Amino acid sequence: MKRTISRKVLFLMLTLFTAFAIQAQEKGDMAAGLNLSYGTKSGYSNFGVGAKFQYSFTDALRIEPSATYFFKKDYVSMWDINVNLHYLFHVADKFSFYPLAGVSLLGAKADLGDGWEEFGVKASASETKFGANLGAGAQYWLTESFALALEIKYQLVSNYDRPVFTLGAAYKF
Repeated sequence: MKRTISRKVLFLMLTLFTAFAIQAQEKGDMAAGLNLSYGTKSGYSNFGVGAKFQYSFTDALRIEPSATYFFKKDYVSMWDINVNLHYLFHVADKFSFYPLAGVSLLGAKADLGDGWEEFGVKASASETKFGANLGAGAQYWLTESFALALEIKYQLVSNYDRPVFTLGAAYKF
C-alpha cells in the first residue's frame, strides 16, 4: 500500500514537473530570430542570411513570416519573402518537430556587369515570382527563451524550384 502511494506521488510529481518544464509554445507566444540558409539547384546555389518572426496561435500551430537575402554568386543574387505555417509536434522535453507549408515571393537578379552592351547583350535582368513552400524542421530550446532550429523546405517557384536548408536561432519574448 505504502509503495503504491509513493509511486502515485512520484508519478504526479514527474507529470507536474514535465508540464512546467516542457518548452511548448503557448497561444500568443512570439519569437524573433536570424537564419543562415543555403539554396541549391543545378545552375545556381548560394548562401543567404535572413530574419524571421514567429507567432503561436495555439501550442501546436504557429505562423512564421521571414525574409532572406541570398548573396550574389555567378552574377546572380536572390531574395525571398515567405509566410509559412508550422504544426509543432512536441516529441520530447525542449524538442519539437514540425512540417511546414506556406507561400513565397522570390526575386532573382542577374547582373553581368559593365562592358557587355557593346556586344548587344543586356547587362542585367531581374524577375519576381510567387510560389509555395513545403518542408519540415526541428527546434531545440537551449533555454526558456533561446532556441535553435534546423529546417529544409522545397520552394516551388516557376523556373526557380529548389531546396533551401536553414539553420536558425530565435529568442522568445
